[in-house]
Amino acid sequence: MSFDQNNSKPAPDREQVLSKIPRTLIIGYGNPDREDDGVAWHVLVGIANYFGISTPNSYVEGLFPEGRTLDLWFNLQLTPEMADEMTPYARICFIDAHTGAVEADIHWQILESKFQNSPLTHHLTPESLMSVLEHVYKRKPEAILVSIRGYQFGFHDILSQQTAELCSRAVGSIYNWIIQPL
Repeated sequence: MSFDQNNSKPAPDREQVLSKIPRTLIIGYGNPDREDDGVAWHVLVGIANYFGISTPNSYVEGLFPEGRTLDLWFNLQLTPEMADEMTPYARICFIDAHTGAVEADIHWQILESKFQNSPLTHHLTPESLMSVLEHVYKRKPEAILVSIRGYQFGFHDILSQQTAELCSRAVGSIYNWIIQPL
């Protein structure tokens, strides 16, 4: 039996949890070679550990949906082609880093499908990806964005101490979101 990270009561067994949740996809994106920009990779590994899902040793090897009730996916950036793989899921959680533009260290946002033009050529927002999913595939799953404060964005593959602490909190919070239907 495991324990819930945010309170000390026993957490439900993972098989029990996975048999009762709707199909859920957790998508992390960012660049793990740019310090805190890669926090999503670390969060995905933490969630995988909670549920006994194996992960590669490095993001370079890839982490892709495999058709499970709870799937994890890591990519350097969001792309419109991802929408096709997202169609079977009832809930989707996007995970990314933020630079302090929002007040909360761990920012939760309910997403609506909304196409957004970007001044950058290689930038697709979660809202725009949800818009592709809705308009092309006629699917509108529950979707959230969890954005975690980054402090350092240099050329290293480790998190800053502050973001590593937030990463641990985010893993526990996302775990609670995953088991929420129970």
